[in-house]
Amino acid sequence: MESEDAAAVGSVGPRFPFPYTPYAIQEQFMAALYDALEDGRVGIFESPTGTGKSLSLICGALTWLRDFEQKKQEEEARLLAPEESGQEGKERPASAGPAHPESQGTAGEPDWVTAFVQKKEERDVVDKLKDEQIRRKKREEQLEKIRNNVRLKYAAKRKRSEEDETKRLLNLSKEVLSEGAEDGLEQLDHSEEELILDEYESDEEKKVVSGLKDDDLEEEHVTKIYYCSRTHSQLSQFVHEVQKSPFGKDTRLVSLGSRQNLCVNEGVRRLGSLQLINDRCMEMQKNKHEKKSDEENGEKERRVSHKKCPFYSYEQMQFLRDEVLLEVKDIEQLVALGRETKACPYYGSRYAIPAAQLVVLPYQMLLHEPTRNAAGIKLKDQVVIIDEAHNLIDTIISIHSAEVKGSQLCCAYSQLLQYMERYRKRLKAKNLMYIKQILYLLERFVAMLGGNVNQNPSCQVVSQTGTVLKSINGFLFQSCTDNINLFKVQRFCERSLIRRKLFGFVERYGNPASAVKPNKENQKLSGLQDFLLTLQQGAATEAGTPQSLVVEAEHDQVRCASPLMQIERFISALTNANQDGRVIINRQETVGQSSLKFLLLNPAVYFAKVVEECRAVIIAGGTMQPVADIQEQLLSCAGVDPARVVEFSCGHVIPPENILPIILCNGPSNQRLEFTYLTRSMPQMMDEMGRILCNLCNVVPGGVVCFFPSYEYEKQIYAHWEKTGLLTRLAVKKKIFQEPKKANQVEQVLGEYAKCIKRCSQAGEQMTGALLLSVVGGKMSEGINFSDDLGRCVIMVGMPYPNVKSPELQEKMAWLDKKMPRTAGKPPSRALIENLCMKAVNQSIGRAIRHQKDFASLLLLDHRYASPAILDKLPQWIRERTQVKPTFGAAFAELRKFHRGKLNAS
Repeated sequence: MESEDAAAVGSVGPRFPFPYTPYAIQEQFMAALYDALEDGRVGIFESPTGTGKSLSLICGALTWLRDFEQKKQEEEARLLAPEESGQEGKERPASAGPAHPESQGTAGEPDWVTAFVQKKEERDVVDKLKDEQIRRKKREEQLEKIRNNVRLKYAAKRKRSEEDETKRLLNLSKEVLSEGAEDGLEQLDHSEEELILDEYESDEEKKVVSGLKDDDLEEEHVTKIYYCSRTHSQLSQFVHEVQKSPFGKDTRLVSLGSRQNLCVNEGVRRLGSLQLINDRCMEMQKNKHEKKSDEENGEKERRVSHKKCPFYSYEQMQFLRDEVLLEVKDIEQLVALGRETKACPYYGSRYAIPAAQLVVLPYQMLLHEPTRNAAGIKLKDQVVIIDEAHNLIDTIISIHSAEVKGSQLCCAYSQLLQYMERYRKRLKAKNLMYIKQILYLLERFVAMLGGNVNQNPSCQVVSQTGTVLKSINGFLFQSCTDNINLFKVQRFCERSLIRRKLFGFVERYGNPASAVKPNKENQKLSGLQDFLLTLQQGAATEAGTPQSLVVEAEHDQVRCASPLMQIERFISALTNANQDGRVIINRQETVGQSSLKFLLLNPAVYFAKVVEECRAVIIAGGTMQPVADIQEQLLSCAGVDPARVVEFSCGHVIPPENILPIILCNGPSNQRLEFTYLTRSMPQMMDEMGRILCNLCNVVPGGVVCFFPSYEYEKQIYAHWEKTGLLTRLAVKKKIFQEPKKANQVEQVLGEYAKCIKRCSQAGEQMTGALLLSVVGGKMSEGINFSDDLGRCVIMVGMPYPNVKSPELQEKMAWLDKKMPRTAGKPPSRALIENLCMKAVNQSIGRAIRHQKDFASLLLLDHRYASPAILDKLPQWIRERTQVKPTFGAAFAELRKFHRGKLNAS
C-alpha cells in the first residue's frame, strides 16, 4: 500500500477547472484523486471539513472522466480511420514485420490462422465501436433536440393530459352504463379480493428488475462515477456543489433515492413506512389483472384502474429521463418535474442511469446488492466514490444485520395464522405450504426465546435470562429449522408480497373497532382482535402507561410496518455463510422483551464485489483516521492487493496559529487524569473535572462544548456538580445546556445555545457565552457544525472506549483474533478497541474549525492520549500541532494566551 500526504503530491498533472482559485491542498487532493482513478486504485482520502472536499472530489473526478472520454474517442477515431479510408483488409506496413505463411505461431498454429483470428478480433472491436458511436450520437442528438425545441419539450406532457381526460370520460361512461346492473355472485368485495396471494408458480429465480424493461437494461452503460453518501441532505448538498462547479452545465447527472423520497403518488406516499411504500408500488407494477380477458365484468375492470399507478407511464418516464440528463437536478427538483409531467421519478431516474456520467445515490442503494441490481446499477469498470466514509464498516454491518423481538414473532404468527384460516379455501397449495413453513419458523424462533407462540408474549416470564451466541448452523440445528430451505422461503416472501397482503388484512380486521360482517368466517377473526388487544394491555401493564395511549401507539406501530417485514430480514440474514455471522439470543424477563439478532462479523463479503468489479474505488471523509480498520476489515478481507491501495491525507486550510490542541495529564490540584470506568465516578475525579471547566470558562469566549463518554456519566457528573454547588459557579460565566436524548429536541437546544452565545457577545455582560454538555456518539458528535463562536473550545473527557463486555463486541474481537495477524505485538482485538475509541474522539473534536478563518482550542483530558500509539491515531493536521502538558498551570497559560491573542486580533 502506498501512503502519501499533501506535501508529497507534485503540481505536475492535468489542469483542473475550479470555480475559484483553489487552495494548494485542493490542487494536491485533485491530482492524487486523478492519479488514483487513472491507475485503477482503491484510495482512502482524508480532507478535513472546511477544506472544500466536495468541490475537490467533483472537479478532480470529472476532470479525469472528461479526459478519459476524450482519450476513448481519440482511440475510436484511430481504430475506425483505416476502415473509413478504405484500407480494411490491406496488408500491414513493412514495419510490422515480414509474413511467413509456413511459419508457426506462438500457439503452434500457422501464421495465416493467427492473422485471421487477429483480423476477426479487430473487426469485432471496430463493429462494437461503431455501435457505440451510433448510440452516442443518437443520444446527443435527442438531448440537443430537447434543449433547442421548447415545443417538443412539452409535447409529451400535453399528450399525457389528453390521455387522462379521455380515460376519465370513458370511466364516467362505464359507470353510467353499469348503474342498476347486478353485482354478480362474488363472496368477497373487491378490496378484500386483493388480500389473497397470487398463485405462486415456481421456485426458480426469475429475472425481476423492478419494472425496468429488458430493452432499457440492454442499453450500453457509459463510463460513469457513482457518488454515494449517508444522508439525503448530504446528497442534495453535493448536487448543488456540482451545479455551481464548472461542470454544472455539461454533466449528465442523475440523483437516485428511495420511493419514500421520490414517489409522487399521494395515495402511496400516505402509507408512510418505506417498506409499505415499496410493497404497494411493487404490487401496482405487477398488474396481474391486465392479463385477464376483456370478457370479465366491470367490477374487475375497475380493479385494474385501482391497481395501476397513473404515474407509471413508459412514454412519460422516457421524457423525464431526457429532462434529467439535460440539466443537473437534485431530488426536490426531480420530484417537482415528476409531478409536472405526471411521470414516476423513481423509475424515470433509473432509465437515465445508462447514459449518465455522474450518479448520486445513498449508501444503502450501492452497498446492498439486491437493491443495486433492482436499480439497474452496473459497477463493472466504473468508478465509485464513497463520501463521509468514516462509518463505512458500521453501515455495511447495519444494512446486513437484523433483529426481531419476541413480541414481533408472536404478533406475526397470530396474524399469519388468522390470515391462513380466513383464506385457506382460496389459497393455492404452494402458497399454503410456504405459509405453514413460515409459521413453523416463527414457532421455533419463539421457542428459542423460552416461550410459547400461542400465549401473550408480554405475560410469559422467561425462566433463564441472559445472552447466548450461536453460529448460524448451531442456531438452525438447535431450533430444529435446519430442514427448511431458507433461500426458497426468502424468495417466496419477496415475490409473493405476503407482508403487504398481511398488512392489508390486519388493517381490515386487526382493529377491534372495525366493522366486520357477522358470518361464520369472520367469527374466527375475533381471535386476532383479542390477541392484539391483550398485547396492548400487556404493554400498558409493563410500562405503567395509560392504556388509551398504548392502544394508540400500538395502532401506529401496526400502521407503520408489519412485523413480518423485520422477520423477513432476519430469515434473509440466516442465509449468510456460517463463518460470517452469529445469532445472538437475548432472553429478557418476558418473551416479548426478548430478541433474536443476527450480527454480521465479516462486512468484507459484501464489499468484495464492489472493489472487484469497479475500475477504481475512492473511500473519502473529513476524518478517516485511524484507517487501519478499513484497510484490514474491509480491503484485506475482501482480497484487495495491498499494492492497489493508496492513502492520501491533506492538512487544513487554517494557519497553524488558529488551532491549539492540548493533552492534559493532571488537573489543577495535581490529580492524575485517568477517566477509566472504575475511577471516573470517584468524587475527587469529578471535582477535578469541575475545577478544570471553571478555569476554562473564565478565559474562553463564546461557546464551550464538552464531550463525555456516555449519557449515564454526563448525568452522574451533572448531579454531583449540582450537589456541590459547582454548577452555580459555572453558570456565572456560561449558561449550561445539556444534549437531549430525543432527536426531535436537538434542533431546539442548538438554537437556544446559539442565541445565548450571540446575545452574550453583544451585551458585554459578565456571562461570556454558553457551555454545552454533550456525549460521544450522541446526536451532536457527528454532522453538527460548531463553527466560530459556537465552538471556541472543545473538551474531551477521558477516552470513550466501547463496552468490551458487550456480547456483539466480544464476538467481533474473537473473530478478528482468529482471522487477522498481530500488529506491533498487539492482538487485532486490542487494535479494534483503540480504533473505535479514537474514531469517536476524532469525530467529536472535528465539530470545531469549519473554515479558513475559524479558530479553536481542543483539550483532551486524560494522560493516556499522550502515548505514541494513541497520539498517532489523531488526524495528521491536529497531531502535528498537539502539545502534551503534564501540569494544568502550563496548559492554562497556553489557553489564556491563545484566546486573548485572538480576542485582541479581532
